[in-house]
Amino acid sequence: MSSLPQVPPTRIDFSPEDRAWITARISEVLETGRLTLGPYGEQFEAELSKSMAVKHAVVVNSGTASLEIMLRAMNITGKDVLVPANTFFATAAAVISAGGTPVLMDTDIATLSTSLVEIERRITPNTVGIMIVHIAGFVTAEMPAIAAFAKKKGIWLMEDAAHAQGSTLDGKHAGTFGLAGSFSFYPTKVMTSAEGGVIVTDDDRMAEEARLYRDQGKAGFLTNTHIRMGYNWRMSEPHAIIGLRHLQNFPAMIKARRRIAERYDAALGDGAAGLKPFAVPKGCVYNGYKYVAMLPDGVDRKTVKAWLRENHGVNCSGEVYEVPLHKNEVLKHLDPGDLTQSEIACNRQICLPLFASMTDAQADQVIAGVRAAKAAGVL
Repeated sequence: MSSLPQVPPTRIDFSPEDRAWITARISEVLETGRLTLGPYGEQFEAELSKSMAVKHAVVVNSGTASLEIMLRAMNITGKDVLVPANTFFATAAAVISAGGTPVLMDTDIATLSTSLVEIERRITPNTVGIMIVHIAGFVTAEMPAIAAFAKKKGIWLMEDAAHAQGSTLDGKHAGTFGLAGSFSFYPTKVMTSAEGGVIVTDDDRMAEEARLYRDQGKAGFLTNTHIRMGYNWRMSEPHAIIGLRHLQNFPAMIKARRRIAERYDAALGDGAAGLKPFAVPKGCVYNGYKYVAMLPDGVDRKTVKAWLRENHGVNCSGEVYEVPLHKNEVLKHLDPGDLTQSEIACNRQICLPLFASMTDAQADQVIAGVRAAKAAGVL
């Protein structure tokens, strides 16, 4: 094992001042007893909508919940929804839970997103919507064309922007190109509320439906009259308080992440060290969620990650993703048989450590480790 200090794959940062601020407000809500659907949740929603220049933000208890609520609001039972094969399980699972059928699309290996050509290829007579996923925080330059195509076809466009809070394309925020966008505040994301998610939309009906669905489908908070098949998808006040504090720190955290990504680019961007970093799409300002690079063909990712950890103290982040959806046991039945680019993207990509409080010394340790792996023939 390396004698060098360990560089973690990621890290959640709350300063002493953050912890004091959060603790004081959690103590306040414990005293009042207003522990859910209260003023801090409302403030969190207001500040999120302002930060993304969108009319409505509806906070819920997870990114997964936000996906399913958006889909339930569109009544997709018995309908097809286009979903990338390279995404997290929840993107497809939410479609199934809401009564629809995911139709898997192959990956545009240059952007880790979905091309308009692939969308046109996969659309069926039964298709009601498209779910685009912004992997690693990248927003494909094709988003305006995809939105125009969906409008022309009379189908909706939604975004799973779990990775992409703070990312923009030509100044427009991820999650705001279609009918609605979903974000996650899970602890690995660029900001967190410990657990949580949010639906953002300019559509009044979608926002109204989302508020119904998140609270058991009730007609009102103080009634037991249920008008939708909802669930307990509420965000608690303590979670909203944590999220509020991280949102206040968000611009600085994004800036710090981008700085480390730029340091990696300067040292590794020419591919001479064996890795081929993904280029940020034209017009995209990305949030630094993941630093993704492609391994040379035939190189074993597990071997590389173990070598970096054991010899240089470099602990790589989790992939996005290690296997495409159709390689998961419960989703094998969705495999259309031609998702080659998704399989290549999942098999060959690796994510270097990246987090807001990462130091230049830690980044340089990662860079030295990658170069040493190349020199040793591991890469």
